[in-house]
Order: sequence, then C-alpha cells, then structure tokens
Amino acid sequence: MNKNTKIKNALISVFDKTGIVDFAKKLIQNNVNLFATSGTTKILNNSGIRSKNISEYTQCPEIMSGRIKTLHHKIYAGILARHENDQKAINNYEIIQMDLVVVNFYPFSEICHKKNMNHNEIIELIDIGGPAMVRAAAKNHNYVTVATQFHDYNRIINEMSINNNSISSKLRLELALSAFQYISNYDYYIAEYFSNLINKPHLNLSLNSLPQYLNFTFKKKQNLVYGENQHQKAGLYVNVFQNSNIIQMQGKPLSYNNVLDSDIATSCVQEFDQQACVIIKHGNPCGVSVSNDQRSAYISAYNTDPISAFGGVIAFNDVLHKRTAETIINKQFVELVIAPDITSAALIIFSKKPNIRILKYCNKYENRNILHLRSLNETVLIQTNNNNCIDTKNWKIVSKRLPSLNETNNAIFALKIVKYLKSNAVIYVRNLKTISIGAGQTSRIDSVKIASMKVQDNITTLEKSIMASDAFFPFKDSIDIVAKQGVSCIIQPGGSIRDAEIISSVDQHKISMIFTQRRYFKH
Repeated sequence: MNKNTKIKNALISVFDKTGIVDFAKKLIQNNVNLFATSGTTKILNNSGIRSKNISEYTQCPEIMSGRIKTLHHKIYAGILARHENDQKAINNYEIIQMDLVVVNFYPFSEICHKKNMNHNEIIELIDIGGPAMVRAAAKNHNYVTVATQFHDYNRIINEMSINNNSISSKLRLELALSAFQYISNYDYYIAEYFSNLINKPHLNLSLNSLPQYLNFTFKKKQNLVYGENQHQKAGLYVNVFQNSNIIQMQGKPLSYNNVLDSDIATSCVQEFDQQACVIIKHGNPCGVSVSNDQRSAYISAYNTDPISAFGGVIAFNDVLHKRTAETIINKQFVELVIAPDITSAALIIFSKKPNIRILKYCNKYENRNILHLRSLNETVLIQTNNNNCIDTKNWKIVSKRLPSLNETNNAIFALKIVKYLKSNAVIYVRNLKTISIGAGQTSRIDSVKIASMKVQDNITTLEKSIMASDAFFPFKDSIDIVAKQGVSCIIQPGGSIRDAEIISSVDQHKISMIFTQRRYFKH
C-alpha cells in the first residue's frame, strides 16, 4: 500500500452539507481542484468557492430528472485508476484522477418514515451513483481517500497540513472501512423498507415484523468509568446514522449504570404530557409524579421513597429551572440529573456540587419504533419496544363496582410506570403520584409485602389508592392484603386460571378491577 497519497483533485457530492463549505475552503487553500454535482456546486459557488460541475468534465448533462448524474466512465475511471497500471487509459480517455471522494447520501432511514411521502417519492430518493462512487473510492483506498461523514473532514485537513497535502495509508484504510460500513447501513434500511412493504404493504416502514437480517454499525462515543462493577470495563457506542441523544453539562465521568438508569428515566418521564419527575434507582423507578409545577412534581416523587432516592437518577420532561435545582440540592444526594434543557441559573446552582452529573437529552424519544437489543453469549435477543401499549379500548372492567374517572386516570398513570419496573412489579398511586412500589421479586405477593413495608416506613397510608400490576395475580392472597390496605381500584392484565376467584374477591371487598388484557413484564 502506498504510504502517502497526495490530494490534487477532489470530487464532492453531499446531501448533508454540514461543514462542507469550511472543508472546501481549506481544500482550496491547499491548492486542491474541486469537482462537484450540481447541488453541491451551487452551495460552494454561493459561498465564493470555485468548483467545476462534473457535467462540464464529463460533457454529459444530468438526465432523467437527476436519476443519472455521476454514472459516467470518466468519473469511475478517475476514482478507480491505479497510478502505475492505468496511465495509458488515463491519457487516452483524458481522465482526471480523483484523489479525494467526499460523498454522503439521502438519509433514507429518516425519509422512509415520513407519513407525507408515498412509495414512488421514497423510491426516487434511493441513491445509486453515490454508493457506487463510495464503493469505488473505498476499494481503491491504496490511492484514494474517501469521506462519508462530516466529522472526518478535520482529520483529513490535519493530515494534509502535516504531510504536505498527503494522506497516510493508515487514515485511508480507516476511512475505507467507515465508508463500507456507511454503505452497509444505508442498504440495510432500504432492504428493511422493502421487507416491510411485502409483509405489511399498507404500512410502509414499521416494525410489525422483525427483519431477517440485522446490520448495525456502532461507533464508540466515549469510555465509561467502569461497568456494572468497578472491575468491569465499559464504553458507550452510538449508531453512526443517529445523533447522540445525550450531552453531559457537568459532573464526574459516566458509568455503565449511569447510562442505563438515564435511559430508563428519560423513557419513563416522556410518557407524560404534564410536568413530570421520575427518580430511578438501580434500574427501577422509585418515585414518579406529575404536577402543574415542576418543583412539586419532584418533591412528590422524592417523598415516595426518600431512602431509595438517595444516590438516584432524577429525570424531568421540561426545562429544569433554578427553583427545582435548589430543592434537589437541599433535599438529597443525587448521582445524576437529566432534562431536555437546563437554565443557566440552574446550572450555577448545580455547579456548587461539581460531581453531580448533569445531562441534557437533545431529542424526544416520541415513542418511535426502535428495536431493543440484548447481547447474550455469541447471540443477540431482539424485540420491538414497549411503547404505545396502553390501549383503553381493550380494557375490560370485570368487577361489579365500576372505577371512577379519577381512578381510571390514576390507573393510566400507574401503567405508564409499571412497565419500567423489574418484574414481578406492583405500584400504588394516588392523585397522579406514586405512593409505594414493589418490584423485582420472584413472587407477586412478595412485591406487595415490600410495597406495604415501604408505606409503613414513610408513615403514610394506602387508603383510596390505585394499584397496578405488571402481570396477573395467580392467587387471591394478594387481593386480601391490598383490601386491608384500603386500595379502591386494581388494574392488571388478567389471564390467570383463577381469575374468577380473583374477581369474586374484589367484589367481596367492593374494589373495582380493570383487566388490560396485556402483560407488562420487564426482565
């Protein structure tokens, strides 16, 4: 492999034009000749950067409404040429050798989900020439440098500055690998789109069926301070086609557990439209509340279980303000706080405790269709997510006593939380606030007993509370316990062979009961 290749000519064709103008300016400063497709040429020329439209070079215009732009032998010969072997062809056909190829494609993974686009419009956005140019450049990395992502631009310029406009074989090889991964992911989303057209032709792209093949490319964003335990190494990797969802504003380096808890907290808190606060400890919500006031939501969530909240992760679904920050600092020791944004005044308050990790999540989850992956020994478990799973139309009221509107609203609130609790899980709520939680037990009655114990510790009562369970009650013993506690309404999936016995028990205690007919296990 050539140790260094000098960059004299660059071909640029980018859909994502982030950073391209500055990159092109620096290439010009290094006496690089620029060739570009029409859209990129227009952007560059409008910025005062001279570039030659590839149609001028090939003497062939873009045709078929832009379907044919770069599919020309002079372009591919210029990319694929081997300096020592193909000189005769280069001279005979007046080929310009392209030393740098800068290409990225339409973001098909985003476009194919747009509801306002029909199939024919989506098909037109499948790039043909772009992937072909990238493949050619990556294949010929012995002579050609290829860039598919804007964060590679500075690496290229830095090497050119050090090596007299040349790029090392090491960087060319790394960029070739990145390019092939880029193409692979691009093709995966197209294949997934077509697969779903066949399986569910009226739905376009959705995750109603699992794909036959999976092909993800993840890049390390950062090392984590340690894994679940301090003797384990850990890192955070992100999908190269998606922007990172989290920015750290202050605090100690993140650990593996911090990232896990933050993800659960952020997912849970975004279930609610009102001002909400979720406190997570060891992967489980230990306090959740909604309110018209952010600070009140936090206080109610904290009061659910102050002992468990110690050293927890606190999440909000709205801009975090100074008053809330002051209350958090005064009330508890906290590992991490996450919100969609944090005011400068709140950051000043948190800066008094510089070890607290303050994170900002930059885009809402919006219950989007995503696959959940869990790695096992040399295999991966895949499942669709557990969003959009609360459908009141499927509910069945099985008790003689009907739930009131207030009980129904609290039942919905409780279900939004219980699906984030480790099974077996039960949760007690009242006035859109958690009162007590029992989770992660091998029997449901143990979860009920733990929740009862926590209530006694917090010197409160379960009178007129609403209870949610993530799965059916196998025996009526749990019902007998919650009846003594004063629970007025129970919501659960149903489906036990002893459902009739359970229903008889709630009727005896004048408790209303709703069957969701859907389980909410989380392992």
